[in-house]
Amino acid sequence: MARRKLGSTKRFGARYGRTLREKVAKIESVQRARHKCPYCNYEKVRRLASGIWECGKCNSKFTAKAYSPAIRTLKMRVEAE
Repeated sequence: MARRKLGSTKRFGARYGRTLREKVAKIESVQRARHKCPYCNYEKVRRLASGIWECGKCNSKFTAKAYSPAIRTLKMRVEAE
């Protein structure tokens, strides 16, 4: 059976279980990936804090999801009568 590389979660060693380490590895890879700025479309967006992102080119600060700057979309369920 092939083993997955856990990347940044190697620091946990054998602690916390495989499933939780895989979830953390997935979240951290999305968080540290290159992201486009919604204002200038340049890939220089960095995370300042949970949900706060800043573009390195146009210096715009904006809020988004905690681990990725994707814009939140609200799905509203319309009840048909």
